Amino acid sequence: MARFPAVLASVVSTLLQAFPANAAAATDAAAANATMNSQIRLAYAGDTGMFVSWNTFDHLSNPTVHYGLSPDALTETASSEVSITYPTSLTYNNHVKLTGLKPDTLYYYLPGHLLTATDTSVPFTFKTSRSAGDGTPYTVAMFADLGTMGPLGLTTSVGKGGDSFLEIGERNTIEALEADANTFDFMWHDGDIAYADYWLKEEIQGFLPNTTIAEGYKVYESILNAFYNDMASVTAFKPYMVGPGNHEANCDNAGTADKAKNITYDSSICMPGQTNFTGFRNHFRMPSAESGGVENFWYSFDHGMTHYIQLDTETDLGHGYIGPDEANGTEGFSEGPFGIMNQQTTWLENDLKSVDRTKTPWVIVAGHRPWYLSAKNESGTICWGCKEVFEPLLIKYNVDLVYSGHAHVYERLAPMNNGVSDPNELDNPSAPWYITNGAAGHYDGLDTLDEHHDYSRFDLDIEDHAYGWSRVTFHNCTHMTHEYIASRNGSVLDSATLIKDRKCAFSSGGGSGGNGTAGNGTVTPTGPSAVPTVPTGDASRYVFGGVIAAVSGLVAFALL
Repeated sequence: MARFPAVLASVVSTLLQAFPANAAAATDAAAANATMNSQIRLAYAGDTGMFVSWNTFDHLSNPTVHYGLSPDALTETASSEVSITYPTSLTYNNHVKLTGLKPDTLYYYLPGHLLTATDTSVPFTFKTSRSAGDGTPYTVAMFADLGTMGPLGLTTSVGKGGDSFLEIGERNTIEALEADANTFDFMWHDGDIAYADYWLKEEIQGFLPNTTIAEGYKVYESILNAFYNDMASVTAFKPYMVGPGNHEANCDNAGTADKAKNITYDSSICMPGQTNFTGFRNHFRMPSAESGGVENFWYSFDHGMTHYIQLDTETDLGHGYIGPDEANGTEGFSEGPFGIMNQQTTWLENDLKSVDRTKTPWVIVAGHRPWYLSAKNESGTICWGCKEVFEPLLIKYNVDLVYSGHAHVYERLAPMNNGVSDPNELDNPSAPWYITNGAAGHYDGLDTLDEHHDYSRFDLDIEDHAYGWSRVTFHNCTHMTHEYIASRNGSVLDSATLIKDRKCAFSSGGGSGGNGTAGNGTVTPTGPSAVPTVPTGDASRYVFGGVIAAVSGLVAFALL
């Protein structure tokens, strides 16, 4: 299967380029595999469209995707002219939008270079989005703050830094998502992707013994490529929706300090191409054009009975508030803005106004930074400006759930209205429900919740050593369940169900469900449950994952 050596070549080549002693071998590998596909990823482009993206070592004049309803008949093609790179990037990002697809339908596909007369590649698969108004139950995987695993990130050892490393044999979150991929429709990564900007911290702390700060720009790109290749075991089959976090902003991570040498670095150390969210903007394609948003920063989409909104909490807050990553912001960066004054909040209100709650009764909003959290906020973790500009609109338009990360903890809160817990708790509240989950795992591990608030209902922090992800199930018009899943073994460490009293007009499936009393949110919901299954023909994902695991071993060997 030609695509598997392609992934292997890409991972090994990009990683070896970070180490001067192996530069010649890396160059040879790149030359030999100039058009091989890697980092394959999907994203919804409406219920009849899909973005297919992948990376190559060389520029493609006409990136093409072959696809169809049968693995033996990839008779349809879609092409673009989007093959882009940036200074310091090791690869080109290729993006193709497939249109005119059938909703909620299984398709088979291959990027163009894998479909040749002598190629025996097994096609990848994806399933298109459910149409708005489809009341069939389904589940989504949500998480934030997920970094590179293995020798360039979170592993069984650390340098002189954190202490919440993985235990020997412990399954990490990327592996957990792959293992459970048949239980969810898509993934939503709410910022802080890969943690490539930790290269300098890892270098200073002695975690990367064969690198130098002078060639750190190569290590930065290698961390990105390692993460994207690891994630491809899932992103080639499941749409991967993303939003911006502070660790996508530039290469410096807000002023990394080398205390032994009395040096504090800033973003001036960053090479061209490693500032202003450049990698994030090049690597992904989100449905912003389809929803009136801006690039990968803010956008929305429908999926079945739910309307999803991604916000940018890093820049473009507007209304006189400086985004944390903007000039004079709390991070000390100078990134963005990406729209005109007040553009994001104007867009947000217009988007919320346009939601047909009879078809998509559930409205879920994700933004990287929280504004409710059981922490002292000594490092500016809490985004007060976000609260001021976003919360009034989320309350006004009856948003159901607000999801965030940034703090490397898990905390489930009560529904909140301007600092006050909703007295109904999860039984038909009028205020949005708040959940923070930044505990997916990265080099630094987990944080501490050090200031308990009475709006907190359940939490996990560094003392619990429980990396994990959120499994969100939409049962019907009135019942939605959020579960925190431990990555190490798949156990459910927290579960709560939100009940809303309303009527809907679904075109199929689901129905309006039954009413009930949620109490503290731990009851079993009424109505149908959601147990999506892997469609026939999707078994190749597990072979693909096995190759990724083998690649990880080779990468570890290369770093010795």
